[in-house]
Amino acid sequence: MENILNKEIKGIIDTYPEVGKILEEYGIGCAPCSVGSCLMKDIVGIHNLDPLQEATLMYRIEKAIYPDREVPEPKVDLTKMAAPRKITYSPSVKKLVDEHVLIKRLLALIPSIVEYIESSMELDKDLVLSCVDFIRNYADKYHHMKEEDILFKYVDENAEVIQIMYKDHDTGRNHIRQVVEGVKSGDKAVIKEHLFGYMDLLTQHIKKEDEILYPWIDRQLSDAQVGEMFQRCNDADASVGDELPRKYENFIIELEEKFLREVVK
Repeated sequence: MENILNKEIKGIIDTYPEVGKILEEYGIGCAPCSVGSCLMKDIVGIHNLDPLQEATLMYRIEKAIYPDREVPEPKVDLTKMAAPRKITYSPSVKKLVDEHVLIKRLLALIPSIVEYIESSMELDKDLVLSCVDFIRNYADKYHHMKEEDILFKYVDENAEVIQIMYKDHDTGRNHIRQVVEGVKSGDKAVIKEHLFGYMDLLTQHIKKEDEILYPWIDRQLSDAQVGEMFQRCNDADASVGDELPRKYENFIIELEEKFLREVVK
């Protein structure tokens, strides 16, 4: 099994598709990943499974790869099992999680915004560009830049899990560039396609960060690093002032009042 642990996951799944299905059952979405260079042993570590889950997962994977081999059932001392892990975050990471909440509020409104755009005679360019402004200046410059300029610097930036996050950020930026092009050309179909593309991407991206990436990074930080990162994030926030997050929170409230009221009608 040691040789499997040191192989890249994409190659394993390509050769043994059943492994991808097993990982999905444990909430480990490696099969659709476009990079796939994580080692099997690193995937287990990143997802922080409890001992019973880890032992059962590895047993099932070994059986899938070596169906004719006698593989002993996993034995885990259940009396030493810890209670289910509750995710806790360092102060700086907790603030990033809180910022996700505001971003998710916009994502939740995108279907209503798209429906409004499609049903309107005139394209409401101001509405779409206001959403673009929120995404570029709050979700990207204010939030993602703290991840890229501060948080990710505390781990190996070449680690695949970090590279996937960078790729997601770039893909999101491309979706928004295409939305702007759609506004310029008055093409509602392009706006719809890329707003929904952004929504789907960021929904999964945020879930990966909140549940997998952020806890994984936090587990590697020393107390000194936690304090240092807290100061650096505070300095980054102070450089833009309190008005920026307040402005965009008010923007989301206004959108919710407009579109949620329309739904109630």
